[in-house]
Order: sequence, then C-alpha cells, then structure tokens
Amino acid sequence: MNFDERRAGVLLHITSLPGPHGVGDLGPDAYHFVDWLASAGQRLWQLLPTTPIGPGNSPYQSVSAFAGSPLMVALEPLVAQGWLDADRLTGARFDAQQVDYAHVEPWRLARLREAASGFHANARAEDHDALTAWCAAHAHWLVDYTLFMALEVAHGGRPWWQWPQPVCQRVPEALAAARREHATEIAFWEFVQWCFDTQFAALRAYANGRDVMLLGDLPIFIAHHSADCWARPDLFELDAHFQPTVVAGVPPDAFTAEGQRWGNPQYRWDRMASENFAWWTARVRRALAQADGFRIDHFRGFAAYWEVPADCPTAMQGRWVPGPGAALFEALADALVTTVGSLPIIAEDLGIITPDVTALRQACGFPGMRVMQFAFGGDAGHAYLPHQFEPATVAYTGTHDNDTVQGWWHTAPPRERAFAGSYLAAGGDDIHWAMIRAVGNSVANTVVVPLQDVLGLDGAHRMNRPGSPTGNWAWRFDWAMVGAEPARVLGVITAASGRGPFALLDLPGELG
Repeated sequence: MNFDERRAGVLLHITSLPGPHGVGDLGPDAYHFVDWLASAGQRLWQLLPTTPIGPGNSPYQSVSAFAGSPLMVALEPLVAQGWLDADRLTGARFDAQQVDYAHVEPWRLARLREAASGFHANARAEDHDALTAWCAAHAHWLVDYTLFMALEVAHGGRPWWQWPQPVCQRVPEALAAARREHATEIAFWEFVQWCFDTQFAALRAYANGRDVMLLGDLPIFIAHHSADCWARPDLFELDAHFQPTVVAGVPPDAFTAEGQRWGNPQYRWDRMASENFAWWTARVRRALAQADGFRIDHFRGFAAYWEVPADCPTAMQGRWVPGPGAALFEALADALVTTVGSLPIIAEDLGIITPDVTALRQACGFPGMRVMQFAFGGDAGHAYLPHQFEPATVAYTGTHDNDTVQGWWHTAPPRERAFAGSYLAAGGDDIHWAMIRAVGNSVANTVVVPLQDVLGLDGAHRMNRPGSPTGNWAWRFDWAMVGAEPARVLGVITAASGRGPFALLDLPGELG
C-alpha cells in the first residue's frame, strides 16, 4: 500500500475487542469489527504490536520481535477443528470491559495446551504437513523463539541471563541437549505460533476483501529478556555478564521532568551495519507478511537516540547518539526489492523532533504523524493544527498514549480548552466529533481515529498512560457501547471529506 490516497481508519488493538474469553482475539468479533469499519467507510484498521506482551502487559516489551501473541489466538476455530473440547470454554467468567491478565493469561494458555494435545493426537495428515511446512519456512526466528520459551518455562520464568551458563551462553552442545529434553514444550509453542499466523492471515484476507487494510506497529526497541537478545547478544550493548551498559529512553520534557527510562538495551548499530542490517530486514519482512503497512515507533531514534547509562535510575543523565540514518532504510529497500519511498511505513515522529529527524523522514518519503490533542498549547502557527498539515501526514485525534478526546477536554488547561473550543466551534458535548471532522477535512492523506473517540468515551477508557507501570493495556469495549449512530456519523464525515464512498452521505435527491 501507499499513503498517497485519501483514506480514513480506526485505531483499535486486537485485545480491546469484545469476546467471551477475557481478551479480544482473532475470532468472530474481529471479523465483525471489519464489517463495522466497512459500513462506516473506513479503509484502515490500525493495531498496536501483535507480539507477545511483556512486563506491565505492554506489547512494546515483548519476548520476541517476530512471534505473535498467544492471547490473540481464537479458541473457537480450535474447537471447530476438533482439537479442543467445547466444554472447556464454559464456566470461566471474565470482565467484558477490562482484561484481567493475571486471570486470562493462564486460563487461555491452558486451553491452548489442551488444543495442542488434541492436534497432535487427532489432526489430519494434511494439517500436520501444513504445520511442518510452516515451521520450516519460519525457522530463521522460530527455532530460537520456541527453545527460548521452553527454557523460560523450565526455569520458572527467570530471565535468560540467569539460566545455566551453557544455555545462557548458547554452547551448541547444550542447546542441542535442551532441544531434545524440551521437545514436547517446543512443539507446543510451534503449534501456538502456527495457529496465530494462520488466523491472522485469514483475518487480513477478509479485511482486504472488504477494502480494509491492516496497519501494524513496529516498536523500535526490543526487551532485554527476549529471544532476540538471547539469540544475538552481540547485536546489543551488553557487558560480559549480558547486562546492558546503556539503555533506551527519552530526555526530560514538559510532560516528564525526569524523562522516560524505558530500559531496553541499545543496538550495536555498527555490527548491524556490518551485516547489512540483516536482522532488521528479517523483522520488516515479517511485519509486511502480516500487515499491509506499519507504523514504526520512535522514528527519531533512527536519526539520533537518547542513550542512558544503565546504572542511572532516571533518563536525566543520557546523551544523544547518532543512529543508523538512511543507510538502514536503503538496505531494507534493497533487500525487499523496492525503493525506500515505497516501503509502507508511517514514521512516528512525535516528541523532541530536530531538523535531522525531519530530514531523514523526508528523504525516506515516509509520512509523519500529527496528533490534534497536542495542537492547542501554542498559537495558530502550531504544526499540529489541521490548517498547518501537509499531504504526507497521518493525522490523529489522539493515539493509544493519549487520553480520549473527551477525557482531554475535561482535564485540559482552561486556555487550551478555550482555544480548542474557538478553533473547532465545539464544546464538551461534541468536541470528539469536531476533532474528527477537522482532521478528516484536512489535506492529510491519512486520518486515523481511536475507537474511543468515535464513541465519545471519557478518560476512564484510556488505553495507556506513559510512565505509569500498572493499569495499562486493559481496555475493552462491548457491542452494546457502539450502536448504529457512531458508524453513520463517521461514515458521513469520511464521505464528505473524500475518504470514503460518497453514497454514505445519503443525500436527498440528485445533484445538479
């Protein structure tokens, strides 16, 4: 896909979907949501990372840059295949509007283990052949990931640098012995990943058939406790004991006096460059095999990144270090047999953006992001006001890191609220629709709106609070919250701004 056409879409993570099993997944409600998007003239569905969650239930701190989240594997298809007993899905009770990860994760993993046993006992030969072929095609990441997960289970969840030295240091004989010892557990994780990929591909095909494209999300960094870091510690800034010497974060700003210390290990970009960025090429190829395009998180880190000494408790004492720049994206384009400007990437260029970041984004031909909630702290020249947009822009009312528009309105400083009310000719009752209409009518080629804003929900429905370690990533909606009106109004705004079928306006009589 490209970002030169006028399109509109909705931001909603898979886990936020309704469904009976505690967390949104790739099952029937995902298909119903695609139908809802199409009915509202939406041609994009933007997701958060679909990799396994990590500390704090964050999809941005995953144990793998390549694997899919086991929590997103729908259970109904496993019942339909005869691998899981339908009775095993009854009896458990879950919160319909919040994900209780401590309850949901072990319950769903137990069901997946039962399904894996059912598969290996009862599946048809062609299903076994399909799994075997899929494993062979994905061996470049799957072999390390499945062994990593098996070893994590065997060592009670301890991080990989605390495992016995032979497997921690990846001594070949120790790895071979571990693969033999944990063959059954490895087979389980292979089965889970095959189910995820099969279900995700089917959902993408259905969405594309309804003229809805899927946008993924690629975090720039990976977690220290991850299969990727364990498999290639030489590509990260680690000491002899596999501990980070420097970590990722962002410096202090108007929102965080101490900055944000994310704690991810920094890349050894020199070593990645010496391999022509092969690890990144594999990662991007995987992302494009799953979705039609993706947002790349913290794009500014490719121009220069904030490096924090690992022993610093905050991000205040870091420094800016040059990133890989255009060389990375040129290598990606060469390996993927395309041009840099044809890579379907949205550059998340929020935060402290210096001229070198803008120059890199423009040289790559990637659209940047503008978040309208940030537009009212200055004056009429603010770059995030719609009349300042340029076509190569993806415009948002807010993102997963923002409050909802309604939540923002009720907590914004009085001056910002007055400016927004004057600019949008709106108040508390319709501020969300006014913002959606404003970004929709702008020259930005792409507009994406969180579902919470389409539904006019308050701040209790926020997805994430940056810097807050708990209480995030849990929001869900149910269909009773939606009704018919939001899709109708969103469709009208989308059609009137040239982003969707004009027929959605349902105009009385003929023009002319």
